[in-house]
Amino acid sequence: MASSCAQLCLRCRSLLSSKTSTLTWQQSTQIRHCTAVSRVPNKILNGSSFISGNHTTTRARQIWKQQTCYYSDFSTKHLETEAKEYKHTEELLRTDVVPYKSPLLPIRDAAPVTENQMSLDLDAAAEFSALEEISNEEAVALSVPTALPPASTSLRDYVDKSETLTKLVQLGVNLWKLEQRPNVGSMLLRLNFNTDVAPRLLFLKGIGVEDSRLGYIISHNPFILIENLENLQARVNYLKSKKFSSETVVSMVSRAPYLLNFSVKRLDNRLGFYQQQLNLSASSTRNIIARLPRLLCSSLEPVKENLKVPHHLIVKFPQVLNTRYLRVKERHLFLQYLGKDQYDPTQPNYISLDRLVSLPDETFCTELALATMEDFCLFQKTL
Repeated sequence: MASSCAQLCLRCRSLLSSKTSTLTWQQSTQIRHCTAVSRVPNKILNGSSFISGNHTTTRARQIWKQQTCYYSDFSTKHLETEAKEYKHTEELLRTDVVPYKSPLLPIRDAAPVTENQMSLDLDAAAEFSALEEISNEEAVALSVPTALPPASTSLRDYVDKSETLTKLVQLGVNLWKLEQRPNVGSMLLRLNFNTDVAPRLLFLKGIGVEDSRLGYIISHNPFILIENLENLQARVNYLKSKKFSSETVVSMVSRAPYLLNFSVKRLDNRLGFYQQQLNLSASSTRNIIARLPRLLCSSLEPVKENLKVPHHLIVKFPQVLNTRYLRVKERHLFLQYLGKDQYDPTQPNYISLDRLVSLPDETFCTELALATMEDFCLFQKTL
């Protein structure tokens, strides 16, 4: 900014000098002309000519004096203005101009480096030299991190490199099944066996889960490995407070791996739902849940549909609640079409709900409906 102002002032100064030179040249030309006129020889023949000659000379002198005074006044004013502008420009240069600093130089003043510091730095650099020979003992003591494959679509490529995956395979965990689920494979690779996996396994063993069931539980519910241990213990304590025995709790956890992933509030709501919908006592509710613990984990939508079955039969065969409603409906209507929908155990040709919902289609047709699989398929198309 200051340099721009200084350049502008210098440019104005040159313009004024050029104008002054032009005016001076014009005035000097006019003076020469007047002088030349005054020096022209007059051939006077009479007094009138002499008078006119003197008048011309006097007029030229007056013009010269006026122009000389004008030029002197103009020069004086110009020089005064120029001096003021030059002084102002110098003040701007002294006050506004910021000294230039190279961007390559540090902003802060660097502390001087002593010879001792330089020698220490050189010694540290020499200590990590790749060309230095080390002893066999030092070579054995070096810890080299295990290199994992950069990317893979299967956990099989990581088993030999990951302690966690190796121990899980030894427990009987089905890694092939787990890697089909989104984000589970990457989650397992991030786990540390000693700090993440081992404490959860010890917890399950502490409540009584057998070693042979650990692989089954983790294969179906790997997220138990990242559950808070205090939350797991709180859920076990809640089930015991509802008078489920320790053996029953272990059996429920072993058969329903997701049971301990649900909060105490959700477990309490599910127990209350079945007790109210089926008009059961607390003891009967515990009996049904102990026989089918997955009722606490599964969705309530199919359960609400299956509640249309007689409740006294559901109490005897709670597995009906955990079956797809369409499956129960199709088989019941097919038996009803054949006149064999007899679910009273005191009557002949009795068909238990347990077998109704659990048998495969072919066995259901041949043993319960006494029909062919083709007949059952044709009937399903009419629904």
